[in-house]
Amino acid sequence: MRPQDTSALANRKAEVDARLDPEWKPCTDTRVLGHANLAYEVSARVNAIHCGGIGLVDQMVRSLGLPDAIDRTVHLLKVHRPYFESDHVLSIAYNVLCGGTCLEDIEILRNNVSYLNALGAHRVPDQTTAGDFLRRFNEENVGLLMEGINETRLRVWKRLPRRQRKLALVDVDGTIAPTLGECKEGMDISYKGDWGYHPLIVSLANTQEVLYTKNVCFRQACMTTPGGDGYVGPRRWFRGETSHARSV
Repeated sequence: MRPQDTSALANRKAEVDARLDPEWKPCTDTRVLGHANLAYEVSARVNAIHCGGIGLVDQMVRSLGLPDAIDRTVHLLKVHRPYFESDHVLSIAYNVLCGGTCLEDIEILRNNVSYLNALGAHRVPDQTTAGDFLRRFNEENVGLLMEGINETRLRVWKRLPRRQRKLALVDVDGTIAPTLGECKEGMDISYKGDWGYHPLIVSLANTQEVLYTKNVCFRQACMTTPGGDGYVGPRRWFRGETSHARSV
């Protein structure tokens, strides 16, 4: 960050602090809102997007080698014309990061040139292509995708200070993920009367990172425990093959 950027941010913070001063309570005859004198112009040189940090997220993802790990472990496409598996996965993930709640929201982003420029992409998959890609997954492919992501996670953990890598607490628990539909595959109704999924989540309690997840039926949730027939847990993480000195 340049020195002038630091100064500009400090000045803006000082202005916000001044405006939020609790001692500012003047007695006036005019309303607080409605005194702006604005003029809007369309710039031919400067572009802006509502998710300006997405470019930095993409740079971080590529610096960690996550796209390579995904393409190395997940093989769902016979021909890449033009998208790779990582292009699909990251496009869907970025849609969520930018406030999207469904695949249809991808269409808004792919029509935003500034968004495409931030990712250095000519275009991203549309919602129909993304849906077709998701339907190619089976349980094994989902497991391979999580393995690829966790492979990259090791590189992140190695950058942590040594004192933060002395102990890894692995948590296994179920949660309720309600959805708006009632007829989707794998869904059921919870004891609260909500329709949704009941994923079993294996997470790193230290950082609340989700390592593995598996959807289980609500009726089988109480029987699906570590060591049970329906349980699918980490293949290698419990063997201590992490960057942490000890796993619990």
